[in-house]
Amino acid sequence: MTLVSSKEFISNEDKYFDLALSGGVCIQRGDFMFHLVSQNVNDRKIYHPASVYEKVLEPDDDLRSAITGEELLTGIYEDLEKFFADK
Repeated sequence: MTLVSSKEFISNEDKYFDLALSGGVCIQRGDFMFHLVSQNVNDRKIYHPASVYEKVLEPDDDLRSAITGEELLTGIYEDLEKFFADK
């Protein structure tokens, strides 16, 4: 995956479109990041954006070791109770 600024991308669009065919390209503009993903237009499948991310964001060890939102909130509440109990 190649990360470029929006200015660099605009200056060399052809280069990064060609690069997107062989791998991913991320374009960063301020706080936002855009992923350039290629798909063959002759492919007759119906395009669905979620299917692209399912291929890119496959579960890995980091995701398996992550905590759920409920676990996070429980930990936050416990920390807040301790914080205010000490005051």
